[in-house]
Amino acid sequence: LPGRDTYPTPYPERAAIKGLKGGFFGEGKDKYDIIARLPARDRHSVESLKRLTVSGPNGEPIPLTSLAQVSLTSGLGAIMRLDQKRVVTISGDVSGRLANDIIRDIDTLLASGFDWPRGYTYRFTGEQEEQDKSQAFLSKAFIATLFIIFLILITQFNSFVTPFIILTSVLLSLIGVFFGLLVTGTAFGVIMTGIGVISLAGVVVNNAIVLIDYYHQLMQKGLSSRDALERAGLVRFRPVMLTAITTVLGLLPMATGVSFDFRKLAWDIGGESSQWWGPMAVAVIFGLLVATLLTLVVVPVLCSFAHSLQNRMNRNT
Repeated sequence: LPGRDTYPTPYPERAAIKGLKGGFFGEGKDKYDIIARLPARDRHSVESLKRLTVSGPNGEPIPLTSLAQVSLTSGLGAIMRLDQKRVVTISGDVSGRLANDIIRDIDTLLASGFDWPRGYTYRFTGEQEEQDKSQAFLSKAFIATLFIIFLILITQFNSFVTPFIILTSVLLSLIGVFFGLLVTGTAFGVIMTGIGVISLAGVVVNNAIVLIDYYHQLMQKGLSSRDALERAGLVRFRPVMLTAITTVLGLLPMATGVSFDFRKLAWDIGGESSQWWGPMAVAVIFGLLVATLLTLVVVPVLCSFAHSLQNRMNRNT
């Protein structure tokens, strides 16, 4: 063996199976490694593996069976990495309970009663990770929507008080959203329910603007605050109610899951689309019902309170 190059190993059993570089064979400019290992018939037999020996503390051969139990089993098919770190992914389906409740229980168990080995951590990914991203995005979108509406209302009414009155009705309409989800037993879906809340804000703002704008027009004509509120409530009652009724009736099929298949000319109850769009429809329907009451009752009360407070401040000055 020209240029013999041996590398002793402390793992003779590994050398017997995987092989050990005993040197290389040179032919011209080409070099070929020479690997010494057991024959194939001795490398694929469990009984042959049991006859292997390992080196003891003083170099004496020790049978492998006295140190370990040799058996056939399955190994890792692949090593998964995420961000250059080895990971193990555990997934499962949820039946009978909400995924958020199960994740909360698992998180409590792992955080308090599980002794993690050194260097091991855990985090929830998949659907939970996407839901957290959607929740963060929709929260920012809702705040941005209210801010933009606030700026437009300030420009329209040239006042800071009136936009606050209108946005108060938007925030109070969330009572109807949560009440509707509780009554119907619908889970709070971050994506679809969040979209329903954002779309509800536009309808509520529209109804409040219709009422308050006519109230300001009557005040400019010389009517008192009380008379202007009563007149505005009577005149704007019809458009506010028509907006609420048409929106609710339009969303009822989506909320109840009832649709009509024009191809088969048959009614379809509980379709897959209703499970996706249902939370949004429920949020808008119940939120709009409560918001309509707020528009006709709470908004006039707030307008009267703001007018009284302004008159008191004018008398003090």
